[in-house]
Amino acid sequence: MIKDLFDMQGQVAAVTGAASGLGLATAEVLARSGARVVLLDVDARGLQAAKQAIESEGGLAETAVLDVSDRAAIRTVIDDIALRHGRLDAVVANAGVSAGPGYRTEIGQINAVQDEQWDRVLAINLSGVFVTLQAAAAHMKKQRSGRLVAMASVAGLKSEVMCGYAYTATKAAVVNLVRQAAMEMAPYNVMVNGIAPGPFRTHIANGRIRQPEVAAEFASMVPLGRIAQPEELKGLVLLLCSPASSFMTGTTIPIDGGIMAK
Repeated sequence: MIKDLFDMQGQVAAVTGAASGLGLATAEVLARSGARVVLLDVDARGLQAAKQAIESEGGLAETAVLDVSDRAAIRTVIDDIALRHGRLDAVVANAGVSAGPGYRTEIGQINAVQDEQWDRVLAINLSGVFVTLQAAAAHMKKQRSGRLVAMASVAGLKSEVMCGYAYTATKAAVVNLVRQAAMEMAPYNVMVNGIAPGPFRTHIANGRIRQPEVAAEFASMVPLGRIAQPEELKGLVLLLCSPASSFMTGTTIPIDGGIMAK
């Protein structure tokens, strides 16, 4: 039956950056599809609120505070999930941060990028994603099944005047990381894919995209003429984490209101 394609009953999933935004939307839809979801984030209070919201709808949720710039902590947390539950079926490496404004503003131009900012964004958006996938891959190889999903961005597929250098660079790297990992993991029946969102209403960059003037500018870039809500990611992320994606690997799929079609 069609519903069986998206049934994750009995499966175990982990999502980084799950206390809000796209990570929370991901955790919600996986839980509603039957998975036990482990929510990972640096925001302890946000994690508890997210867990309660999922459980109030009958979902199974756990939490662990995790800073994805701490590589050792990622490995410990992922190993613990797999060992406690005896399996690890889907991992979504979603956690990420903004790199500030793009080159249109003076502080976003290449000569103004500060080492500290560059290093922090790489530690979270690239190394954090890599180590999350790396830690999960070890367990999925053993069980010879699984789904790995990395959150990229349309800013990793094309130049983007509104996004900072470190953000665009790390998101582009994630796209190729997905390709590389997909080739290695294919013989183990582990699917590796990426998602490239356009502008969504989230808390990234302190919720800057929620400011009316910023929102209007982003919306003007989208053929559909608006910014997306986190809930609009749910269909795609469920596809990539569920049995429905059994012949999909190595691709990064835009969900961008038509930006990449321009």
